[in-house]
Amino acid sequence: MIQLFEQQLITEELSTNTIKSYMLNVRGYIKWFEESKGVEFKKVHRENVKDYISYLKTIKKNSPTSINAKISALIKFNDYLIETNVQTEQVINKKDMLKLQKQYASLATVGLADVEKFRQLVLESESKRNYAIVSVLAYCGLRISECLNIGMNEFNLTSRELIVSEGKGKKQRNVNIGSKARTALQSWIKEREEKGIKGEYLFVSNRGSKLDRTVINKLFKHYSGIIGKDITPHDLRHFFCSHALENDMSVHEVANQAGHSNIHTTLLYTNPTREKMLAKMDRL
Repeated sequence: MIQLFEQQLITEELSTNTIKSYMLNVRGYIKWFEESKGVEFKKVHRENVKDYISYLKTIKKNSPTSINAKISALIKFNDYLIETNVQTEQVINKKDMLKLQKQYASLATVGLADVEKFRQLVLESESKRNYAIVSVLAYCGLRISECLNIGMNEFNLTSRELIVSEGKGKKQRNVNIGSKARTALQSWIKEREEKGIKGEYLFVSNRGSKLDRTVINKLFKHYSGIIGKDITPHDLRHFFCSHALENDMSVHEVANQAGHSNIHTTLLYTNPTREKMLAKMDRL
């Protein structure tokens, strides 16, 4: 059953990360069910789902965001079971999602000084490729998956634009390339040509294969340790949105650049950072 569910998700062309999340969370539910109930899982019951959510809250102490991810996976699984005639009733839906407290502080946790120090450390490591990746994340606002999916025919440094063809929800968008990102990209492309590196993707390994995100995660972990502050690829995306708004880009311009499907996500970056909020509180 679970393998067929995974095949259905692949058929629907969901992103690899979404499929991984759904499968991990559905397997987690089935494991909990069989261990706590002592019988083989056959279908989803409303009563069991309520017990599970209570277990996640009180025993596992999961955050509302984590619980909602699990609920989302179970909704998808419930839909699949109905489609395949395993069961007829919808026992879990979006109304079961936990209400999240509205975030007031900006999502951005790193500032310009942190980003520039991080970029400089990467530059001094003599890796033009890594420097270009970090620069694109920080000054174009791409997700790491979008960055690593850029094809050699999907950008133009003269017109300073690139096409993000594997955005969230498979949406395509045009992105502008800032001067810092363009300079870094020019250096990497020159090095690629000098070393005779081939490959259909912009960012490749020395063998020409598409770069794996685990390589970048290790890179960020290494330099975060040197700086003494945890910085992730997504933190650079947050930085871009906040920094762009502070430098007179409109909310709609930032939303288009970052690929936000909901303008309310972008509006979060108009809020002050937690540090600025605390500084204001201290002045009271």
